[in-house]
Amino acid sequence: MEWSPQTLQFLSECFLNTLSPLPEPRRRAESALSDAADKPNYGLAVLRLVAEPSVDDQIRQAAAVTFKNHLKSRWSPPPPSHGDAQILTPIPDPEKEQIKTLVVSLMVNSSPRIQSQLSEALAVIGKHDFPKAWPTLLPELVASVDKLSLANDYVSVNGVLATLNSLFKKFRFQYKTNDLLLDLKYCLDNFAKPLLDLFQRTASLIDHAVASGAANAATLRPYIESQRLCCRIFYSLNFQELPEFFEDHMSEWMVEFKKYLTVTYPALEDSSGDGLALVDALRSAVCENISLYMEKEEELFQGYLSGFVEAVWGLLLVASASSSREQLTVTAIKFLTTVSTSVHHTLFARDDILQQICQSIVLPNVMLRDEDEELFEMNYVEFIRRDMEGSDLDTRRRIACELLKGIALHYKEKVTEKVSLQINSCLGLFNENPAANWKQKDCAIYLVTSLANRKAGGTSFSTDLVNVESFFSSVIVPELQSQDVNAFPMLKAGALKFFTMFRNQISKPIALALLPDVVRFLNAEANVVHSYAASCIEKLLLVKDEGARPRYTSSDISPFLLVLMTNVFSALQKPESEENQYVMKCIMRVLGVAEISREVALPCINGLTTVLNRVCENPKNPVFNHYLFESVAVLIRRASEKDPSLISAFEASLFPCLQFILARDINEFFPYAFQLLAQLVELTLVPDNYVEIFKILLLPESWKKSANVPALVRLLQAFLRKSPLEMIQKERLESVLGIFSRLVSSPSTDDQGFYVLNTVIENVAYDVIFPFVQQIWVILFNRLSSSKTVKFVKNLIIFMSLFLVKYGSQTLADTINAVQPDIFRTILEQFWVPNLKLITGSLELKLTSVASTKLICQSPDNLDSKTWGKLLDSIVTLLSRPEEDRVDDEPDIPDFGETTGYNATFVHLYNVGKKEDDPLKEIKDPKQFLVGSLANLCGASPGMYTPVIGQFLEQSNQAALLQLCNTYNVSLV
Repeated sequence: MEWSPQTLQFLSECFLNTLSPLPEPRRRAESALSDAADKPNYGLAVLRLVAEPSVDDQIRQAAAVTFKNHLKSRWSPPPPSHGDAQILTPIPDPEKEQIKTLVVSLMVNSSPRIQSQLSEALAVIGKHDFPKAWPTLLPELVASVDKLSLANDYVSVNGVLATLNSLFKKFRFQYKTNDLLLDLKYCLDNFAKPLLDLFQRTASLIDHAVASGAANAATLRPYIESQRLCCRIFYSLNFQELPEFFEDHMSEWMVEFKKYLTVTYPALEDSSGDGLALVDALRSAVCENISLYMEKEEELFQGYLSGFVEAVWGLLLVASASSSREQLTVTAIKFLTTVSTSVHHTLFARDDILQQICQSIVLPNVMLRDEDEELFEMNYVEFIRRDMEGSDLDTRRRIACELLKGIALHYKEKVTEKVSLQINSCLGLFNENPAANWKQKDCAIYLVTSLANRKAGGTSFSTDLVNVESFFSSVIVPELQSQDVNAFPMLKAGALKFFTMFRNQISKPIALALLPDVVRFLNAEANVVHSYAASCIEKLLLVKDEGARPRYTSSDISPFLLVLMTNVFSALQKPESEENQYVMKCIMRVLGVAEISREVALPCINGLTTVLNRVCENPKNPVFNHYLFESVAVLIRRASEKDPSLISAFEASLFPCLQFILARDINEFFPYAFQLLAQLVELTLVPDNYVEIFKILLLPESWKKSANVPALVRLLQAFLRKSPLEMIQKERLESVLGIFSRLVSSPSTDDQGFYVLNTVIENVAYDVIFPFVQQIWVILFNRLSSSKTVKFVKNLIIFMSLFLVKYGSQTLADTINAVQPDIFRTILEQFWVPNLKLITGSLELKLTSVASTKLICQSPDNLDSKTWGKLLDSIVTLLSRPEEDRVDDEPDIPDFGETTGYNATFVHLYNVGKKEDDPLKEIKDPKQFLVGSLANLCGASPGMYTPVIGQFLEQSNQAALLQLCNTYNVSLV
């Protein structure tokens, strides 16, 4: 796309039409731009349009956004993945160089809105090219910022600084490597001094404006923003380690940092708009910088420490009182927390200091505020994410408690005493006037739960602040027994959270007596309350006593099971809780524990099917959907175990929904649907409607999406196991083996191909499969020669072992040698013998060791003495050594099947279970089978095999074999 007046007109009209309120011209323009994007120099042409002063600002701004997005997708596009509809054309290198030549000067000279888009575009290029492939960038930016600051053009200065901030952020997030440190050194050599110069120059301008009385909001705003950006760049450049330049000039930085924590700027802070927020953002950046130095360079920083502690302390006393200053409060408290856990913790040792921390910092920040109540009511998912799931480390409430935890590392008794007094004081105020002072009680409960310590490696919590049982009975139980489930909902939520957290310490009789009350709270209108009630029930059912014995069983919940199930399904009908994952997880857990009678099962399957039909219209919440399908699976499994006649009712309810998923191509649910169908097939006599699904299953297009493969294989296995005679006609067997061939050819799905093949061998008579055997070996050996991986070789050994135990060692050898004369010996020597020791899994270990034993003991004439001895050596290794001693930790590289492919999107349903057949049920102990078979072989030919054993078995394996013989009281002669 060459730059010309026609190009300018074409692009201008297109971008103008993309802003049209009418859909048709907008679609035409977007389509035209999409087509043009594949042409060389399109990005350059759009950038020139952005630079064209004669074009309307609105069009230029739309072009700037498109330019940024064009670079994001095409500067360095990822390689296309399987199934990508569109392969994006990368921007050619000559065009890239021209863009890099123009973009910096254009960004500097643009209006603020266009400048912000070009700054982001520049950062996109920098992510891939800076600094090695764009060595001119940093000098150009440094020269620009110096020139602009001297001209007092701080709007443009901040545009350049924002770009530099984006470029340098990688030093915070990437692992320390030599390449990263070289890039960092380059940036420091070019920008450490200019950054300090700019920071001090801007500080002087601020001081001069304040001193001269000219410090109005419009003057100060760009200066303060510039200092904030400089602080963020300071953080990035110091994150990996303290650079020498910053160490040499620490005092200059620290003097200015402290000033911004102690000085106020009324002209800006008291102005309308976000003036105070802007100054607080600078102070927050300073707090993050001094926290970084406190963590990484404590010794060098200690000379400045007491002054900063005093400054931050004074700032906090003011900021904590304002709900609008949360970010500053959080970063300031984080700094004090870092100090409290360091060797300088004595700064917090005095009683009066601790008292002031509790009263003036912790309590004001822990007490509920209007915005907490608003979040509770308006966005229950975010409230729970912060409150219950621990993602609130950047909130006032949590960070204030983290400060107490930090101080308690060295002054536990003092902190416990002070906080306990605060808890009692809050409860006393509540008791004086419960209706007016309910937030005081919430504060008391929050302090206990937030300061509780999780016991190592478990789900139990402990606290020294209160006696858990006493606090539970006097403070929590009254809330749980309150008859009005909708009164003071935040207090009810806190009580349910306490019960959930300390569930292990609450005795079973007390907890059981209160469970019906918790069930009542499933009817609460507040989403958080019925979510916490559901979570409480679900977590209680997971509690284990000694010996991993469940504390609560089906008999414990039977008395109120029907009410419980009625209430959980009612909760799913409340506004905003139609896809409440906590409620659905509760349903899944209850169904996994309860005694599932027909009276429970039928309403549950109807309720679950209703929900499933609804989410099929618009799948939104993957966590909820997963628990939904798990609930269906566990209901089918447990109810059919007790009453097989229920299966027909399950089919009647579920089949239309599963057919809808397949007919409407609801991709997210395919793996789930196939797994549920497999579960139903395993439980039924395979009626005609299932046979139709089997036909669909054999179609090649059904297997194109890799995410569906494991579930399809599971379903295919279910059909083959249940009705092999009906399913395997000649043409159908050809289709099944075609599926096997497709799967086994790829490293990402070869194990699934073996699952299919193994199931065929297990369930289909040899005379039916005989015509295809040679073709199967050809497919397997072609893959072995073209792409050998450890995973494939292990699966091949398992398959050959299964073939051997089903059809005999001679049939195995003869059918393999029919492919190529004497290839069986090669396979044995090069693959079976050296890799047998890598087999894992109890059934797989048994199968391969028994098959190998049959090979050396039932057909020894097929093996020369060396191969015989080496195979026995491998069998003894497999049976006598623990897995960690014989299997390498390092997987094949590359062996993409272990980490990519369907695993990225396939989700296994735990409650569907996995049917594993043991083809050697008659053999209980493979070790005993080995030594018994060897003893029979040696007894038939005395003196023939013991020398071979002495020659080819490792010394350790000879000793292990002797030990096995002694264990089973046999001898080899």
